[in-house]
Amino acid sequence: MRIAVPNKGRLHEPAMDLLDRAGLHVVDGADRKLYANTVDPEVTLLFARAADIPEYVSDGAADVGITGLDQAHEAAVDDLVDMLDLEFGTCRLVLAAPEDGDIDAVADLDGGRVATEFPNVTREFFADHEVEVDVTEVSGATELTPHVDIADAIVDITSTGTTLRMNRLAEVADVLDSSVRLFAREDVVDDEKVQQVRMALESVLSADGKRYLMMNVPEDRLDEVRDVIPGMGGPTVMDIAGSEMVAVHAVVDERNVFETINDLKAHGAEDVLVTEIERLVE
Repeated sequence: MRIAVPNKGRLHEPAMDLLDRAGLHVVDGADRKLYANTVDPEVTLLFARAADIPEYVSDGAADVGITGLDQAHEAAVDDLVDMLDLEFGTCRLVLAAPEDGDIDAVADLDGGRVATEFPNVTREFFADHEVEVDVTEVSGATELTPHVDIADAIVDITSTGTTLRMNRLAEVADVLDSSVRLFAREDVVDDEKVQQVRMALESVLSADGKRYLMMNVPEDRLDEVRDVIPGMGGPTVMDIAGSEMVAVHAVVDERNVFETINDLKAHGAEDVLVTEIERLVE
């Protein structure tokens, strides 16, 4: 099975880190290579431009791909299945216009010009709003086009809105909320190895923000401790041979660890150990 991964840019390192944490370590190095093997002899990586990955998956060069939802929508291929939100690369595609202009709504652009690096997404957006515009595709510096009389407005990516404000542009409407996803072709979605990869990645995401607590608790105070840490379906309780204590294990949200430990100590817990969780298969 082949996984297409962004070869550079802001998505490359997070994607590689996620694969590594999921157990799909690269074994032969990836620098300047088109392909790389992983510790799983049945899984290889294909490195490509993020914008090209939807086509690579659709055409069969790869079975699954990691890229932004915005890139998948722009590619406009019909046989991709969005399998999993990988929870990084979050951004928005927005419609923006000069802040001192007279464009305050989508309808104000009827008959106007819009510059963008995402012409397919932009045309679909305006078609949905039944507004006719002339879409101009640009390859960079999109935010400058309204100021040099190339366009009346733009559709562009923003994370914080800082670049838009610096270029005296105001948001008019949201076009698309995007993040990096795991995509698969329709004909391989149910393949066993594809599902194994999805589960491995999902287990890493599930473990984020969770901590594993282990402690010893007096048996006669176990019910009190259960009320403090219900955990995922309840804590795990194990007898300790020759002791009136029991061992209690539970998974809790990281943000609750400080308060939880204080409550546990107040209810007789001893030897509390907190560890990170690398993967959590639910």
